[in-house]
Amino acid sequence: MFLLFRIAKRFIALLLLLIIIVPLYAMGHIYLTARSAKPVSSGAIVVLGAAQFDGKPSEVLQARLVEAREIYMKGLAPVLVTVGAGAAGDRTTEAATGFHWLKKSGVKLKNLISLPQGRDTLAETQSYAATLKKKGISSVIIVTDAYHCLRAMTMAKDQGLKTSCAPAKTGPASTDNSGFRYLVRETGAYLAYVTVGRHGIHLSDQIKN
Repeated sequence: MFLLFRIAKRFIALLLLLIIIVPLYAMGHIYLTARSAKPVSSGAIVVLGAAQFDGKPSEVLQARLVEAREIYMKGLAPVLVTVGAGAAGDRTTEAATGFHWLKKSGVKLKNLISLPQGRDTLAETQSYAATLKKKGISSVIIVTDAYHCLRAMTMAKDQGLKTSCAPAKTGPASTDNSGFRYLVRETGAYLAYVTVGRHGIHLSDQIKN
């Protein structure tokens, strides 16, 4: 009986240790990725969706679009993709809003793709990954918030794409402005994906096959 008690005590201690260590490790990984992420020459630039207001980009989306245009003008990729659906009642989508902003900002129409699908990162990733693969594009630069880079890149890699990230340098979601709350929230979202979400995708693929 005493031996069982000791084993249970050690098991509980180990479990508590994992509950503390795993989130801290993930948080550190997210933080370091946000600080070190840099775009590399790729087949396409993808701007992940963020809120828009009747066709006007929110501050978060605006910061991503500015970053994407800068990368495009440097010649790091020949194609620019905007992605993201609209919320209930919206007259337009996040993808369309970004598309028109980039077109007005000097990006050639033939180099723009708008994909109005997805209300979350995973759905957006699946949408643009499928489209780019059909076009023979296997590498992307993801433009998003700094603390979002790791999760966005992980999802893209799981879809079979080579990826780098270009975090928006300005706006309320930049590392200078977003604060610790965003980092904590993103840590939870990242852990939820790698522990549950990723396996759900693989299970769904197996069922389809």
